[in-house]
Amino acid sequence: GTTQRINLITAIHPGFFQPTAIAKWGATIDRLTGGRWGINITSGWNMEEFAMYGVDQLDHDARYARSAEFIEVLRKAWQNPVTNHEGTYYRADALEMEPRPNGPLEVFQGGQSDAAIDMASKQADWMFLNGGSLSRIENVLERVRAACRRSGRTVRFAMYAAPLCRASDAEAWQEIETRIQAIDHKLLQQRTARLAGGAQGMWNQAGETEQDQLLSALDTNEGYAPRLIGTPQSILDRIQRYRDLGIEMFHLDVRDQRFNSEVLPILNRL
Repeated sequence: GTTQRINLITAIHPGFFQPTAIAKWGATIDRLTGGRWGINITSGWNMEEFAMYGVDQLDHDARYARSAEFIEVLRKAWQNPVTNHEGTYYRADALEMEPRPNGPLEVFQGGQSDAAIDMASKQADWMFLNGGSLSRIENVLERVRAACRRSGRTVRFAMYAAPLCRASDAEAWQEIETRIQAIDHKLLQQRTARLAGGAQGMWNQAGETEQDQLLSALDTNEGYAPRLIGTPQSILDRIQRYRDLGIEMFHLDVRDQRFNSEVLPILNRL
């Protein structure tokens, strides 16, 4: 194929799809890519989206229970020649997959609620976090690690971020302040109240500074909250601080051309 190293990670909402079908589709992609496919299980927070597509609007913790069972079925299908499952949300009767996948399934998930962390400690390989301040991310990582000590498993960490690279820190932060001034606070409040559906840490994290909360509001996945903002060196220094916490993978917004040309090549060499 054209690529040798790029991994594909497909985001799936349980409830919108059957895990048996996704297990089959994923196995096919896994075979085509030589084992370079993983899945990101997104339990969902946008209640309007669930209603729009006719999907059951389960409460917050029930959505994670459904996701946990979704992963259980996926792993059974990938590990066993024949899969039978009778659960709360899904079933499978003598499921056989041919061709078989190359290797073990790699599962990502998001969230930072107690239900999300409990599921991660028992089911996931990676926690795929929204952007957040150093203190918020450190807190989430500590909670996950504590849950993993109880479950006897290990979870790795990835984080989303939206860099903004300029010739000086002052120039970069001036652009950020201009964007913050343009926030429609009424619209932000409506969005949070209408869509969050019990999600914790979406755009308004208790205990964070006002600036941290405003940075979170600039992007739907809180990409500016990690503050990868400033000169190339400032951004590299900030990234290293997250690495020191335990973030092993960054899901980066690459719309900032200066970041792409001056920072990304350095990251690729690290």
